[in-house]
Amino acid sequence: MVESELLRRGNMLRAKMMGNFHGHRIHLNLITSWLIILVFLSYSSNAPDVEGEALVDFLRVLNDSNHLINDWNDNFVSPCFSWSHVTCRDGINVVALALESKGFSGTLSPAITKLKYLVSLELQNNDLTGELPDFLGTMEQLEVLNLANNKFSGTIPSSWGRLSNLRHLILSGNHLSGSIPDTIANITVLKELDLSSNDLTGRVPSALFSLAIFNFTGTHVLCGSNLTQPCVSKSPVPAVSSKKLKLGVITGVSCGVFVLLTGALLGYRFLQFHKQNCDVFVDVAGDDVGKISFSQVRRFSWREIQLATDNFSESNIIGQGGFGKVYRGVLSDNTMIAVKRLTDYYSPGGEAAFCREVELISVAVHKNLLRLIGFCTTFSERMLIYPYMKNLSVAYHLRDLKPGEKGLDWPTRKRIAFCAACGLEYLHEHCNPKIIHRDLKAANILLDDNFEPVVGDFGLAKIVDAKLTHVTTQVRGTMGHIAPEYLSTGKSSEKTDVFGYGITLLELVTGQRAIDFSRLEEEEDVLLLDHIKKLLREDRLKDIVDQNLAVYDLKEVETIVQVAFLCTQSSPDERPSMTDVVNMLQGVGLSERWAQWEQHEEERNKQYSYMSHHFAWVEETTQLEAIQLSKAR
Repeated sequence: MVESELLRRGNMLRAKMMGNFHGHRIHLNLITSWLIILVFLSYSSNAPDVEGEALVDFLRVLNDSNHLINDWNDNFVSPCFSWSHVTCRDGINVVALALESKGFSGTLSPAITKLKYLVSLELQNNDLTGELPDFLGTMEQLEVLNLANNKFSGTIPSSWGRLSNLRHLILSGNHLSGSIPDTIANITVLKELDLSSNDLTGRVPSALFSLAIFNFTGTHVLCGSNLTQPCVSKSPVPAVSSKKLKLGVITGVSCGVFVLLTGALLGYRFLQFHKQNCDVFVDVAGDDVGKISFSQVRRFSWREIQLATDNFSESNIIGQGGFGKVYRGVLSDNTMIAVKRLTDYYSPGGEAAFCREVELISVAVHKNLLRLIGFCTTFSERMLIYPYMKNLSVAYHLRDLKPGEKGLDWPTRKRIAFCAACGLEYLHEHCNPKIIHRDLKAANILLDDNFEPVVGDFGLAKIVDAKLTHVTTQVRGTMGHIAPEYLSTGKSSEKTDVFGYGITLLELVTGQRAIDFSRLEEEEDVLLLDHIKKLLREDRLKDIVDQNLAVYDLKEVETIVQVAFLCTQSSPDERPSMTDVVNMLQGVGLSERWAQWEQHEEERNKQYSYMSHHFAWVEETTQLEAIQLSKAR
């Protein structure tokens, strides 16, 4: 009773705090810091995080002898905040684990079943042993299960037939024996089944030969010369009838199920956007039938991309995001490409993202924006094809360099800052229709062969209506880069991008992440923005600069930091436009705006001092009341 009463009073105190914040418009770093702290409080005041504990138990049994996963800690908030190789939905529930090629030598723990919302489990290319567990059959949300190239033995559990949402089951390269359970054929949504290179025997359930992708080669099951059915699918998609083809041509632009649901609206908007320079054809299931053409964007066949990426080899993966993996590839003419393979287990988001990216990127042409070469669609696949960026992302060069690799020098960082600003200015001011990126960060700025930067990944972009502020029911983006008004209301605008750009400037100067929980050990400033403001108040400008930078111009550092602070003001109305940012980086109008910022900051600090004393008094009073309540009981 005492604990519940204390919890109730604590919640009331936090509610009062947030009310006071709103009433006094306390500056950004205080509000955001308290939001982070409130999350900590909510987790610490409730029962232990079930998913976090489950993941720690799961990892322990996997036997991470190489210690490649060192940031999973059951005493450390939620896995959705900063744990590597973990993807969450809405920042709450774990939906995907990408743990391939980690050298695990253990087995699978039933703790995984506590992840009630898990849709993707990828553990391929490890040394896991034991039998395939029955308990995975209880994870009804699973859509992707990849356990290829391990050392699993025994039979395929018949209980896995209860995985009614399973779309991709990949068990190749193990030591599995026995026959293929008939129950697997009961999974009506199954698209891909790869059981190759195992010791399986017996007959293949006939229904499995109708899957879009199947592979039974390197086994002893009856197929190929032992049966009239092939051992491997010759095409990734089923044939399409002439009747369906005619229906597709009548329909117009086809983006799968998404367009069937929203075709009228999307078709109208699309014609408005592209009627001057786009020819539209239908895309149907198959490699060579039908196409969509946006300006000069090319449609690739599935076979072309399969060959280019060595059948989507794990060794060709160069990145992974919320909507899928990115593969390195080489076309038949030796052109290097990057293939963004959209997963369908986030539908309808993945399907919508494909349509949105093809539509938006096809009209956004600027030297500082990543150019879309083409796309590929089949019955079950959506892929985007970009030029391969040899030098990867800015984030890689700031934080993930391998031993012996050289980091970014100061002139290169300045050029990245300016070129990214020019790219955003084009999206906001000159592109028709205007576009909001909504996830600008160092990881989404890529570098070509000459280290020239381009802004990429428009998967979160939104068309800007000149009269309406876009409102979304689901906040997208990366924690630490998300503007406070977008986080609290779901409303995004060009000024949302300006905030993300400001945080990116701080990444360039410091080389640090937007959120770093390791700073909790020494200070309270988890957010990079708060940390830099503290150093600036202490007149420690040199301590702000990345320690890997041996040579830099302190005056230029000061300029970029000032622009970053102007871009990250709490009120979107107070932030500059990207046109203003481009001008300020060139020295035009910065001094006037900075003088105003300093004046406002001084006023905010006075409010902060007052509110801090007020909060301290409220907290002390609440603690005394709690002690008295405890004694009374």
